This record gives sequence, structure tokens and C-alpha cells, in this order.
Amino acid sequence: MISPKIKELKHIAKQARKLMVETLICAGCGHPGGAFSSIDLMTALYFDIMKIDPHNPQWDERDRFILSKGHSSIGLYTILHLRGFMDKETLLTFRQDNSLLCGHPDMHKIAGVEMSTGSLGHGLSVGAGLAMVGKMDKKNYRVFVLMGDGETQEGSVWEAALFAAHHKLDNLVGIVDRNMLQIDGCTEDILALEPYRAKWETFGWHVEEIDGHNFKQIKETLERCPVSASRPTLILANTVKGKGISFMERNPAWHGGGLKGDQAEIALQETNAALVED
Repeated sequence: MISPKIKELKHIAKQARKLMVETLICAGCGHPGGAFSSIDLMTALYFDIMKIDPHNPQWDERDRFILSKGHSSIGLYTILHLRGFMDKETLLTFRQDNSLLCGHPDMHKIAGVEMSTGSLGHGLSVGAGLAMVGKMDKKNYRVFVLMGDGETQEGSVWEAALFAAHHKLDNLVGIVDRNMLQIDGCTEDILALEPYRAKWETFGWHVEEIDGHNFKQIKETLERCPVSASRPTLILANTVKGKGISFMERNPAWHGGGLKGDQAEIALQETNAALVED
């Protein structure tokens, strides 16, 4: 039997997908593929796992979340809206003139954003720094860093991975949205990552591998973090790029793009139908 919490998280994720479609239609552009593949992970973090307070975004004891793959900002913005950090009117200004919601999130403009991201490969470094500060200040917060798999082709990611393992940052949790695709095609054709899990383990991380759309697995794994008492944790979340929109799924062409015409109608129909199923 599915627990009430799992049902709630599934419903919120369906709401998020519908809102992302509406926002993409208003904006006419965005990076939907990776946002749809990672929205279930962000839903679990913000509605079940992380200690946060929308009324006090700078609460010192809060858990920290960094969207290192900042081009998937529409997913983060949607979750921040649903969690109470911004209203829907603000959300629907995404990527429009004079909007606070740019293509990449800006920590100086948007409550709840811990790091301005967009240039790939830097989120884990900053996350390691925040985790190190937490250790030095004897704080109990955790730092979650969501990365794209293509992003981890960057050398700076592996430098940060070495640093985190060396300093035993068990309050740091890296999450990789392993949808196997990047802007130019399959990650394994562009710059192969496999054996992927073994690489992280060799760099000194505890690795958990999950289905990134299975809320039971997501919830149970994140609830156990930190898993190791002396190592950072890497969650390898196997996902589907464009998850929830039939013509986007596993299609690298939807790394970026807007929704118009028949495609907009299909996306709205599919996300509405998913909600009706509840």
C-alpha cells in the first residue's frame, strides 16, 4: 500500500509539471528536459526532507540546496512557488522582460536560492564549502547539490569530489540527475562517464543508486542521509529526460525550447490528465 506521504509527493510533482508547462507557454523558451527529469527529486527534498522555512529563508539552521544545473531553473522556481517562497504571478513572469526569474537562478533576487548558478561544474565546489563551514561552526544542517550528468564531465566537479572526501564531509549530499542526455546527445557518446558509480566510489564517496522517479526509493534514501559517518554521499538517480511529456521523453532536442501550438496543447492535456488520475 502506498503511504499517504508518497501519494502527497506524487500529487505535488504532478502539479509542478503542469505549472512548468503553463510557465513554458508564457515564456516561450526554457530548458524543460532536465527540469522534468529532476522535478521528482526536488519535490521530495522541499516537501519532505529538508529543514527550511519559507517565512525565514535565511534561517541559520536550514538545510541548503544548490541547483548546480542552473539552466533547469524552471523546476526550482516552480517548487519554490509551491513551497511558499513566491506567488504564481511571479512564477509566470519567467524569462520575461524585467522579471526576477532569469534563465539561471540569482541568489540576490530570489528568496530560497542559495547560489547563483548556470555556468556548469561549480555547484559541488560551493556545496563542499558550505558543508565545511557547517562542520567548523558545529551546525547540523545538510547541503544537497543537484547536478546534471553531463555537467560531471567538468574537471572542477572531480576536484570538489576529492576535497569533500578528504575532509570527510558527511553533511554533503550530491545528487546526479542521470538522464543519460546532454545538449548534443547521449553522455556516453559525447564524453563517456561509465563506469560512473565506480568513479565516485573510487573518489571516496558513499554511493546510492535509485530510480529518480520512484518516490519510495527517493524518500527512503534521502531520509538516511548522511549515510556514512565519515564520507559524503552521492545519490545516482536514474531518470528520464523530459519525464511526463510524451514527445519530450528521451529526446535530446528538448534540452532547451519553448512550448507552442499543438505541442503546448498536448503537454497541457497530458499534465492535466495526470492530475485527474489522482
